Amino acid sequence: MKDLSELPNIGNAVANQLKQVGILNEDDLKSNGAEQAWLKIQQIDETACINKLYALEGAILGIKKSLLPDETKETLREFYNRYKK
Repeated sequence: MKDLSELPNIGNAVANQLKQVGILNEDDLKSNGAEQAWLKIQQIDETACINKLYALEGAILGIKKSLLPDETKETLREFYNRYKK
């Protein structure tokens, strides 16, 4: 099990936000999923953007967010548009 900051796309700032919302490690992130993790972050950071959602999904998959498949990005974009503030 990796520390959050060891995952792709997760720097110290995002790792700290995840920890603030109770997501403490890789397993917690995977069990929450990118969408739920993003919703939790959005509660403490209204500026959470779609790139953060992509970053979370990439971290779960172990890839850079730029390598996410187009259909995954589209699904995440639809989710983001439903829940953005």
